[in-house]
Amino acid sequence: MELEIQIKTLPLLPGVYQYYDKNGTILYVGKAKNLKKRVSSYFNKTHEIAKTNVLVKKIATIEHIVVETETDALLLENNLIKKYQPRYNVMLKDDKTYPWICIKKERFPRIFLTRNLIKDGSEYYGPYPSVKMAKALLDLIKELYQLRSCSYDLSEKNIKLKKYSVCLDFHIGNCKGSCEGLQSEIDYNKDIQAIRNIVKGNFKESLQQFHGLMTYYADELEFEEAQKIKEKIDVLGNYQAKSTVVNPSITNVDVFSIVSDESYSYVNFLKIANGAIIQSHTVEIKKKLDETDKELLELAIIEIRQRFNSQSTEVYVPFEVSLGEKIKVTIPKLGDKKRIIDLSLRNAKYYRQEQFKQLKIVDPDKHVNRIMAQMQKDLRLTAEPRYIECFDNSNIQGTNPVAACVVFKNGKPSKKDYRHYNIKTVAGPDDFASMEEVVFRRYKRLLEEGQELPQLIVIDGGKGQLTSALKSLDVLGLRYKIAIIGIAKRLEEIYYPGDPVPLYLNKTSETLKVIQQLRNEAHRFGITHHRNKRSKNALANELEQISGIGKQTVVSLLKHFKSSKRVALASFEELEEVVGKSKAVIIFNYFQKK
Repeated sequence: MELEIQIKTLPLLPGVYQYYDKNGTILYVGKAKNLKKRVSSYFNKTHEIAKTNVLVKKIATIEHIVVETETDALLLENNLIKKYQPRYNVMLKDDKTYPWICIKKERFPRIFLTRNLIKDGSEYYGPYPSVKMAKALLDLIKELYQLRSCSYDLSEKNIKLKKYSVCLDFHIGNCKGSCEGLQSEIDYNKDIQAIRNIVKGNFKESLQQFHGLMTYYADELEFEEAQKIKEKIDVLGNYQAKSTVVNPSITNVDVFSIVSDESYSYVNFLKIANGAIIQSHTVEIKKKLDETDKELLELAIIEIRQRFNSQSTEVYVPFEVSLGEKIKVTIPKLGDKKRIIDLSLRNAKYYRQEQFKQLKIVDPDKHVNRIMAQMQKDLRLTAEPRYIECFDNSNIQGTNPVAACVVFKNGKPSKKDYRHYNIKTVAGPDDFASMEEVVFRRYKRLLEEGQELPQLIVIDGGKGQLTSALKSLDVLGLRYKIAIIGIAKRLEEIYYPGDPVPLYLNKTSETLKVIQQLRNEAHRFGITHHRNKRSKNALANELEQISGIGKQTVVSLLKHFKSSKRVALASFEELEEVVGKSKAVIIFNYFQKK
């Protein structure tokens, strides 16, 4: 009821909304042109994506912040997501700190790479997606201009007092000796201005300046100096040629594109200055709910522009996005602008393809065949283990003994074939007897139903558990029909029937990784079942005996207070906070009477 009132009283204005669960944990942050309309849409329909339905069920409180414009909503949403990192919001997968080129605020400014931005008035250009790219640009600058590399305080006073003397850089022609007053500040700052243009992607002025100098030296018959300038022109021209030139009329524009699959989206960013692409970067976004490409691209554009400190007032995108009134959105349909969008899209696709390669998804059959052949060889099997089953026992402090059977097919979990077992014939915590029972029950049933048998059985445990499992296979006549091994936890040693010497696989081998994954999955699956069983049994306690208190209330109390003893000692206010006033009265009075 309280949630309904919150939704009904939301304003019809742009803003940011925040969803919280009953514990006050932030679940989701979103933006909207119309807060009431957007938030209501979550609650008036069943969503196709299960995660969205789960999110809606968890929402206990809604908070909102009204803003003046859609741009403000975009920026506020981005900042809140970065600050709180809500579970159901997508995050750009990127935790790097990027390099910048810094022009230090000082007399005779130094230029260097840094990852730390210090607010001291210095100029920072970038960031650059890779150190390699930034270093290439810095090397170009050092080839073209003789700049100081020392960190001396080159004040007028220090230079007049001849406090410093020229170093090796001066003698090899990398510096003009500003520390001894051999280069004026005006002359040095002309070079700095030219460098500013280059890092912004504007090579035109520098080329014109060098051409003018070359002509001057040639006219003065100083051919050696003219040759040096010509070499600089060649270096600058070569670097410019390597920059992808799109169209000289296109300048100071950000280009974005997106490609998506069911689980991930990939957003590419191209920075264009003076007709050339000077930056390119792609990010991966893991989807959380049923986000559209439009929503994801809007989020990525705001985040990437902030990260790369972009001041461009125009963006090119493949479809309509809402970025507020301060940014011009262009959707090119043909010509050079359309070709730039296509190039960005290709970059996003290539990046996704590289990710697929890394995840071994590009050619799964080839990968699986290789793994299976390797496993057959490493484990000395007569056939490839295309179908593997792994068993694990779980009993904590001797209670509620259970077992799990997980199934891998072609090296991947087949979760629909997983099975839980409650131990029936064993009294107390007896891992060996429990393993014997479970293996017998599993394969007796498969034989009775005429189902396919695995090529390999993996037992989580050493020689004892393996021997117990073998007893059941003997009874069923399967000992020599299915390969079976045991894996011990301590040193990851692998045991074979009748062989006292274990096999030790290389810690980096893919075979061991698959077996470890099987073992870990069986352990996880078994523990989950064991916890559920214990939780159900734990509910049969004193709290359930209180008249008027149901199982769900008991679960809520135990989740919050962790034990029935703490519930008994809780104050009325603490109980009311968890279960409400009426039930809190019943519980409090019950324990007060006792």
